[in-house]
Amino acid sequence: MTSNTTSDLQAQFEALKAQNLNLDMTRGKPAPEQLDLAADMLTLVDGDSYRDEFGTDCRNYGVVDGLPAAKTFFGAFLEAPADQVFVGGNASLTLMHNVIMRAMLFGVPASPRPWCKEDVVRFLCPVPGYDRHFNICREMGMEMIPVPMNDDGPDMDRVAQLVADDATIKGIWCVPKYSNPTGAVYSDAVVDRLASMKTAAPDFRIMWDNAYAHHPLYSETDPLKNILEACEQAGNPDRVYHFGSTSKISFAGSGVSALATSPTNFADLMSHVKMETIGHDKINQLRHLRFFKDMDGLKRHMQKHADILRPKFEKVVEILARDLADTPGVSWTTPRGGYFITLETAPGLAKRVVALADELGVKLTPAGATHPNGHDPDNRVIRLAPSMPSLAAIEQATAVTALCVKLAMAERD
Repeated sequence: MTSNTTSDLQAQFEALKAQNLNLDMTRGKPAPEQLDLAADMLTLVDGDSYRDEFGTDCRNYGVVDGLPAAKTFFGAFLEAPADQVFVGGNASLTLMHNVIMRAMLFGVPASPRPWCKEDVVRFLCPVPGYDRHFNICREMGMEMIPVPMNDDGPDMDRVAQLVADDATIKGIWCVPKYSNPTGAVYSDAVVDRLASMKTAAPDFRIMWDNAYAHHPLYSETDPLKNILEACEQAGNPDRVYHFGSTSKISFAGSGVSALATSPTNFADLMSHVKMETIGHDKINQLRHLRFFKDMDGLKRHMQKHADILRPKFEKVVEILARDLADTPGVSWTTPRGGYFITLETAPGLAKRVVALADELGVKLTPAGATHPNGHDPDNRVIRLAPSMPSLAAIEQATAVTALCVKLAMAERD
């Protein structure tokens, strides 16, 4: 058993420093072995097979909202009617950015005016959350209001209170299944309250970034209530934009993205998209359709991903439990899917832990990245991304991180 005295921890630190490590757990990129799973997709469209089942020449312009079969496929993917699905380019982040940007320029259905004409626009940001959501808000000049995340989703008492009283709050970001970075899955009660709550803003929107809906780590998946149906049943059909993509399913740099929304929102979206493009990459849509064929094919494919990712996630949890189980104020999540594990240090230590790890050659996501404007008021949250490194590298990087947690606490005390 290793000693936790400051001098012994410092000696361990110096010994590791001499190893000149170079390990990276900063972002949730698929590992090469995961990308290899879809390698056959690259051969499924060639100079003799570029037409879909309706004879559409996928090399040419047109079909702005996606091939009919792609709309049907992503309708099943997003649990929405195919005619309410828009199929985009390689990144759902682009779709989210553009929805917000258009709302700023033009408003959305029921907006009294474009959002940029408002004195102030605010957005709710569950924390810990996804830094790229916060970056969109910051770029658009929106004020971000943090709301705490619970094990079953955002603190809905707080959310409902805020939106009922403040018409400047125009929306909320949500990663509802295997949430980034905690791995939480929204409960039915949370989904129902989001769909039905009273909002002072008539044009309030839920940005439902369901990035990990099809990324379980285990064979038994965790159900998530259909937000589009819940909003329609609550009498708020236009409240939600539901996003997804194959970016971490096929190829991270050349997947296919899609969004589903109400007929009213869809018509509004198309009126602007037609000014932006004459059609996204239909050859890539065709590749994906031929490779996965249907949702059963996609689910079988994702079990192969799970078999690669699961040992990595379990190794992180194993090392944290071994090295930090009795460390006061320290906790971590044990997600059943998604791409991240959240490590919480004792208050005030996250930045120091990240800095110490960096000295040892282990790169972690910057402390504060999980909060708006990079500011975690408790300085506790560190997001771990185990997907990209090898299992051996993950074991070493996690052990280094645990040592840095203990050393930071010893320095403080």
